Amino acid sequence: MALVVAQEVPTSSSMAVPHGPAGVGKARHRMRSQLRSGGVSEPVIDDAVLILSELLSNACKHGRPLGDAPAGDGDVRAAWRVDARGRLIVEVTDGGGPTRPAPATPSVTAHGGRGLNIITALADDWGVRDDTRGEVTVWVVVHVDVHDPDAGGRRADFATRVISPALPAMAELDFADAFEDLD
Repeated sequence: MALVVAQEVPTSSSMAVPHGPAGVGKARHRMRSQLRSGGVSEPVIDDAVLILSELLSNACKHGRPLGDAPAGDGDVRAAWRVDARGRLIVEVTDGGGPTRPAPATPSVTAHGGRGLNIITALADDWGVRDDTRGEVTVWVVVHVDVHDPDAGGRRADFATRVISPALPAMAELDFADAFEDLD
């Protein structure tokens, strides 16, 4: 019998992150610390931190800072919360950009363009919300139930899908039929 201890995950956290790479590490550290102290499983935290990094990178590369600040001078907003249903949701809001966030199909040699594909592979759901002020928020449901003791088990599921099927041991194979025709 497994004992599940429910801890209170902070209901929400929001922070301004500099429009550029400087604040990404601080945001990742803060998220990891808060989710860990809230009892979220390590695999879910790992996925959430990677998703946050991808969202912030995309916001800084493709979006404008919030408000009227020029690129590189303003902020974007990072937020995460566990909602009433126990879903871990991560959001990054920027000042919008010339294109709408959409998964790309980069070439094999491309140095980028895989962020939303990574998010799609890790997350339970994601989407884009436009605000009336021109702000764009990309939201991600990282996991549908952080209180589930098996939360984050998708990694194990993925591993079983990509491992080749087990072959019988050599001792179990019957080679007698194969050599009858050679006589």
